[in-house]
Amino acid sequence: MTDDNMITVEVAYALPEKQSLIQLSVSAGTTALTAVEKSGILATYPEINTNVNKIGVFSQVFGTKGLDEPASYLLQERDRVEIYRPLIADPKEVRRRRADEAKAKKTG
Repeated sequence: MTDDNMITVEVAYALPEKQSLIQLSVSAGTTALTAVEKSGILATYPEINTNVNKIGVFSQVFGTKGLDEPASYLLQERDRVEIYRPLIADPKEVRRRRADEAKAKKTG
């Protein structure tokens, strides 16, 4: 295999106190899931479960909006594979609560 068959991609994962962005070279035709496994990020963050955590590319979650699942999505040069943490609060509920608090401040 020649270097012409290699592409550069990144795998990203972030916690509130620590972020990791790992750049690696993989063979053309590598899937997003394979890149996550090859990056070593699963050893650094044992809490990541690729069956539970959502995975995406450039803020687009795999398996939605016509994107393949991570085990099928073939990476392109410079793709950034992102592993998302589970939400601890429903964003809609948080926005509703903030709106209620702002309303209470105006009237109170």
